[in-house]
Amino acid sequence: MLGAIIGDIAGSIYEFNNHRSKEFEFFGPGADFTDDTVCTIAVADALLNNRDPARTLTDWCVRYPGRGYGGMFARWIETRDRRPYNSFGNGAAMRVSPAGLLVRTLDEALDMARRVTEVTHNHPEALKGAAATVHAIFLARQSVAPEQIRREIHSVYGYDLNRSVDTIRPYYVFNETCQKTVPEASICALEARDFEDAIRNAISIGGDSDTVAAIAGGVAEALFGVPQSLAEQAIAKLPRDMRDIVELLYRRRPL
Repeated sequence: MLGAIIGDIAGSIYEFNNHRSKEFEFFGPGADFTDDTVCTIAVADALLNNRDPARTLTDWCVRYPGRGYGGMFARWIETRDRRPYNSFGNGAAMRVSPAGLLVRTLDEALDMARRVTEVTHNHPEALKGAAATVHAIFLARQSVAPEQIRREIHSVYGYDLNRSVDTIRPYYVFNETCQKTVPEASICALEARDFEDAIRNAISIGGDSDTVAAIAGGVAEALFGVPQSLAEQAIAKLPRDMRDIVELLYRRRPL
């Protein structure tokens, strides 16, 4: 969860000003949390406190307006209709990391991912993207090697993870779908040397930088852990109510 939040904050200033290099100030001037963090916090709140995911997402997003919500999702918030709208946007994957951290079995993780995703993003590609992200996080928590995770995610979900960050970077363009975001973010995490390298990989390929980095960050956290200094800097940017949810999740997370 913190991995996703860190990725979101670090990538926030590059979403519409892509930086095609791994050399950049990690939390650059103006870096702040976006809708990715708000929705991740909402998912954690729903799972931790057994709240209705749709209502919880609405409550948090109304509390923090103007954070870059996508068009269809923003209308969903405003109308409070609470019916899913068949989206396959990458919001399904960027917010789902808490489901990979709060469980002891893969079946539980995938069930949680489905429940918090289908309230908005009920298209099969969105459900697949959320499931693949949580699946990778769960495997990484079990100390499964990155190459084995690549093979498993490819086998189960059909994503092409047989590429490198260097081959993706020259051709990758802005895309907000799970289909064109989850595989690339996964590669950024699975190829990395450590947590910070995963975030730098994700931002360096361009595209929807904060969301790519949030997805990669959730996987990278499970692979490598989060450096204390980055965790402290990110938490310092969060309001008190968000910090409370973060702290509660890590108290309750199974070892």
